[in-house]
Amino acid sequence: MQKSPATLKAIAEQLRVSVSTVSRALNDHPRISEKTKSRVKELAEKLHYVPNPAALLLKKNKTYTIGVLLPFLKEEFFSLAISAIEDTLMPEDYHVLISQSRDSLEREKKMIESFIASRVDGLIASVSAETNHYGHFKALEEYGIPVVFFDRVPRNIKCHKVRNSVTQGAKEAMRFLVNKGVTKIGLINGPGNLEVSGERLNGYLEAAMEFGIDARQHYIKSGNLTREETEQCMMELLALEDRPQAVLTFNDYVALYAMSACRKAGVEPNKDILFVSFANLPITSFLENPPIASVEQFASKMGAQAANLLLKCLQNQESELDYQEIIIKTELIIH
Repeated sequence: MQKSPATLKAIAEQLRVSVSTVSRALNDHPRISEKTKSRVKELAEKLHYVPNPAALLLKKNKTYTIGVLLPFLKEEFFSLAISAIEDTLMPEDYHVLISQSRDSLEREKKMIESFIASRVDGLIASVSAETNHYGHFKALEEYGIPVVFFDRVPRNIKCHKVRNSVTQGAKEAMRFLVNKGVTKIGLINGPGNLEVSGERLNGYLEAAMEFGIDARQHYIKSGNLTREETEQCMMELLALEDRPQAVLTFNDYVALYAMSACRKAGVEPNKDILFVSFANLPITSFLENPPIASVEQFASKMGAQAANLLLKCLQNQESELDYQEIIIKTELIIH
């Protein structure tokens, strides 16, 4: 049978002293004699006494737990970011509690409630595809819980955020295609409520104007990032009489879904129609026919920067750190 862990009360009873005396002796209180300290510590070691971490943290009013809320762990981009977040926080004695919104606003709200109930010290978040307001995140600040957003950051509100230069990345991708002689370029974007979708669209439109190509409205599609909607968007592009010669996609997963739709329609990806995407995930290196280029977003660097910014917030809670925005430059990687 498993033995119950030793307690302060058990030590106190054996030594016939008070629980407070035992506690003070273990913490080297100056009012406790060296003889008593020695007796208490000797018995504590003999009984394999281990301090209750929950009680210690409650006393400090900290849990040393950081919540991380993101859309999907299965997406390699977020897995890379999580690893960097953990590597940054663990040396500072913080542990990470991870939850997925699965791109659901309601689930995101419930996860926020759970983090508050768990008394996390801070939160790092990337918003869901359905998120179109941010009141549930503001509720965290009412409890004194700082929040840092990364990648999918809120639109038009003041907050701590770490994001990419997405608009510039989209323009570089367009420049790459134009230099290959492509003049008809489609866009399969994410939901319009996401700021990162707006930035991709802005880069697409600015590049079209700068390079003198026609950004036709029917070349621009938006989806909820699922396979089903992405394949539908691609089929609509393929059905056009003047279908695009290339497609810029929201990320590598969207590119792969769109390329799958092409194969179903008898169209060979990157031969009959070219694909350029965002994220440049390592998994694409194992594919025989990946997108011909991808905008590297440096997920690990983004995760580490978000964690460091949150640590800075936690260290300056009394003075309330001014909202900061960190922008990480993208880089077009040609495959």
